[in-house]
Amino acid sequence: MGIQFGFALQNSNASHILQTYGADVEHLSLYWLAAPITGMIVQPIIGHYSDRTWNRLGRRKPYFLTGGILACIALLFMPNASLVLFLSPIMVGAGVLMIMDASFNVAMEPFRALVADNLPDSQRSLGFSVQTCFIGVGAVAGSILPWVLAHVLAPEKVLPGHVQHNIIYSFYVGAIVMIGCLAWTIFTTKEYSPAQYATFHPDEPEHEEEKGILTIFTDFKNMPATMRQLGLVQFFSWFALFSMWVFAAPAVAQHIYHIPAGDTTSVKFQDAGNWVGICFGVYNGISAVFALLLPTIARLTSRKITHAISLIAGGVGLLSIFFIQNPNMLILSMIGIGLAWGSILGMPYAILSGSIPAKKMGVYMGIFNFFITFPQIINGFFGGWIVKSIFGGQAIYAIVLAGIFMLCGAVSVLYVQDNKDIKFLPVETVEPEPVETFEAAKNIEQHTI
Repeated sequence: MGIQFGFALQNSNASHILQTYGADVEHLSLYWLAAPITGMIVQPIIGHYSDRTWNRLGRRKPYFLTGGILACIALLFMPNASLVLFLSPIMVGAGVLMIMDASFNVAMEPFRALVADNLPDSQRSLGFSVQTCFIGVGAVAGSILPWVLAHVLAPEKVLPGHVQHNIIYSFYVGAIVMIGCLAWTIFTTKEYSPAQYATFHPDEPEHEEEKGILTIFTDFKNMPATMRQLGLVQFFSWFALFSMWVFAAPAVAQHIYHIPAGDTTSVKFQDAGNWVGICFGVYNGISAVFALLLPTIARLTSRKITHAISLIAGGVGLLSIFFIQNPNMLILSMIGIGLAWGSILGMPYAILSGSIPAKKMGVYMGIFNFFITFPQIINGFFGGWIVKSIFGGQAIYAIVLAGIFMLCGAVSVLYVQDNKDIKFLPVETVEPEPVETFEAAKNIEQHTI
């Protein structure tokens, strides 16, 4: 909840802040680019070492505590980049955005491994759904806080290059909430020791420690088929999400509020940015509620069908923004996006966790992050160019493209192999021959499957 409180502040306000510092719309995706590149490198390394870590804090907790502290520091600096007099505010802001986004990812991925560590496969859909619910609660609070403070504080016309006070104070609150929630988790959450964990998975071999960190490349090469198939789903989903986070604020300002490009000091521009925050809060709120329904829907259909339906709702929601002229109607679009977001945060991980070795949960969760960061990197390099050269600087068409990609993700998830969804044909009952050893029994079971 704490991590997502800060993450929501970043998602709904970073582009707005960077435009305030002087960034052009077509360059926004480039400023967001360093974070996924950093995440692509850091995540597998963190996963690798967290699988092999055990100290007084536990296995996963040392890593998401470190990431959380770094993210808190970045939250304090992001809206105050203009105070660094000897550097350009836009460069300081872009650098802090890189550190902040990478730190959020450092904190979040070990937490997903922690959820999988503590639950059997039969409970992981519910576990990730509950996690998604708390993610939604934190994200709603973080998204709407600037709007709330804007109504508490007197309206202001800020100086060029300076961020309005309601956003500055929101980032301060976000840092406090994040460190408080992390402290609660550190002191109240139990992790199983390596000895206890081994009793749950006695059939898995120990790590080959002598190969060290280079085993990441071997693990990447040997990733399960389910992970490869989910990679395409994740590409479409996260390309769409990155477009929404980067271009939603300028798209709403241009297409719905009809604010001229380059106007970053008017009260109307601030209103547009604050309303985008409210919209982001709505979709996060919808995701929190929908997350609690996901296990039931998955039992009635399947995890793949559940995810496909959710992504269709998200694609329709994104496409509908193009046809809206009244800002209040954006709430309807956010409902569909919230359904998709709720499923994206939980369902792929529930599908994935059943196909990977328990003792490599951390490293494979980190490697899986590659399929989150890679589409963002592609979008970062080409998204701004597409908006400028193909869409004529109109950010709304980036949102339309995001909707199309979300629908493509809905189709691709239907071709993913989910071990839980395997159905067994009825067979003739035969009295089995006596089994002498556990290994023989295990081989028979695998052959039957």
